[in-house]
Amino acid sequence: MKSSERNPAALLRTLKKYTQPVAQSAADDTGKHKEFTIDELAREAGSTVRNVRAYQDRDILPPPEKRGRTGIYTDVHLARLKIIGALLERGYTLNNIRDLLSAWEQGRELNDILGLEVAVTSWQNPSVPSYLDYQDLIDDFGDDITPEVMTKAVKLGYIIPEGMRLRIPFPRIYNAGKELTEAGVPLDAVLTHVSLVREEVDKLADRFIGMIIHHLVDEKYGDDALPEGEDVPKLADFITRIRPLADAVVSDELGRVLEKSINKILVDRLANVLAHIEETHD
Repeated sequence: MKSSERNPAALLRTLKKYTQPVAQSAADDTGKHKEFTIDELAREAGSTVRNVRAYQDRDILPPPEKRGRTGIYTDVHLARLKIIGALLERGYTLNNIRDLLSAWEQGRELNDILGLEVAVTSWQNPSVPSYLDYQDLIDDFGDDITPEVMTKAVKLGYIIPEGMRLRIPFPRIYNAGKELTEAGVPLDAVLTHVSLVREEVDKLADRFIGMIIHHLVDEKYGDDALPEGEDVPKLADFITRIRPLADAVVSDELGRVLEKSINKILVDRLANVLAHIEETHD
């Protein structure tokens, strides 16, 4: 493993690449932590019940709250599981992870650390997922639904088969695809361009987070350390608040660029028409 891959600050920068978005908010409308049984927790984290228990035995995952004979886990456990998974993917062993987390917790308030973990690994999908059956999909897209297109949509995460029904985690994107298809744009082309947009958005997010970490962490602690003291809860709070701000920036900039692009295309097309008219008159 490269030494840079063990750099704690580098881990903080790249954790989001190795964690999957959480489809729901980490807390419910009352502000309480979302709760899971061990099976639900493992499924939500993309892990297994066996792994959850093993991580608890290794003291890298906090024990659940006991309610009778049932262990109740929360979004705090989910955040820790996602970080464990991210570190395992980067080549760390469970012993490495235990030592790293132990060192990270030294001299820091546990609630602040867990708050930062939740802020880094959680993401709230603003859309409420909808559900369709396969006939609905065929009715919406007709002949555009082929095995290849279906595979592409599932791979992108826009359609998630669940037994005899389909979960649509991003209804707005689904509806946009439907409108484009109805207008005459092939669904395969829509998905291809959406995947290209996703690549660009990933790069934008990396630059944005890199800027934040550089100014809020690296300049104060260097690029081989993590924040300390009161900076831990401050960073967690800022990461939570930055998401809607980033959404607003991207939305406004995209709107500005779309208007500019549309105007350019219209002007270019009008210029071509005028040039054709002049040639005809000549």
